[in-house]
Amino acid sequence: MIKAGIIGGSGYTGGELIRLLLGHPQAEIDFVFSTTRAGKSLSSAHPDLTGITDMLFSDKVNTEADLIFLCLGHGNSSEFLRSHDFAEHTKIIDLSNDFRLADDASFEGMQFVYGLPELKLDAIRESKFIANPGCFATAIQLALLPLAKQGLLNKDVHINAVTGSTGAGVRPSATTHFSWRNNNASWYKPFTHQHLGEISESLNSFDQQIGELFFLPMRGNFSRGILATAYTQFEGTLEEAGQLFSDFYEEAAFTQITEDPIYLKQVVNTNQCHLHLHKHGNTLLVTSAIDNLLKGASGQAVQNMNLMFGYPEKTGLELKASIF
Repeated sequence: MIKAGIIGGSGYTGGELIRLLLGHPQAEIDFVFSTTRAGKSLSSAHPDLTGITDMLFSDKVNTEADLIFLCLGHGNSSEFLRSHDFAEHTKIIDLSNDFRLADDASFEGMQFVYGLPELKLDAIRESKFIANPGCFATAIQLALLPLAKQGLLNKDVHINAVTGSTGAGVRPSATTHFSWRNNNASWYKPFTHQHLGEISESLNSFDQQIGELFFLPMRGNFSRGILATAYTQFEGTLEEAGQLFSDFYEEAAFTQITEDPIYLKQVVNTNQCHLHLHKHGNTLLVTSAIDNLLKGASGQAVQNMNLMFGYPEKTGLELKASIF
């Protein structure tokens, strides 16, 4: 049984992680650390846990835990690790962007592996330290990795992805409160989003020429999920593209290629990524859909935990979507 500690459990990703671990047959929550909610019940931050757990937030960190999940704001994980020394056997999964890029992966004697199972499966199994991918980065990489591996992304790639309000975190802002977000849509950080760095590193890992990535992130008027579209020049047939994707994801536990066009509701509340291919002339359109809080964050973190401790990838992640 894995004894897991959660650092920063009051946000959206922390809440999802608590729910997943409470139902995981091979893991138990040892503590949930919070500097602002210590002594309060977990249900004070996550009311849906009322009657499910009586656990309290703690101001103590068990440095002997088997696994630590870091659910802190970007830039705070490195600060936390500098001030806490964990046991030699303790493994760490960080859900921030502190260690995702190659230049940041080596930190204080720890070597973080980029935690996208569809790309780094064997390395994740052997690693003690995982940098969990970003949500946009997960959806977009899964749409493009099969093409990158075959050297078929040598032309410009145009990407549009819309995310729900939970992608901005639990703390309200001018663009997340209901009266602004409802019946509204907008773009932000055009062509400069921070996830482009990790996307580019992964696509370039096959030593193939990669064209320029033009990424336009969008805010949607819904709570959770990411729907991404990416298109680029492709000279082959749709059938050839389909075979290429099927071969690449043949062993993937959670990435599926569908014949029918996809939509968000079929993946929300699951750890699935659904992909759909469409050909128009010499242009290939790839559509990708994930739940940003699960496959884009906490679900993928549990998937990585399973790999690190030798359990089947799907353990504790048999979630069901609803189309209603």
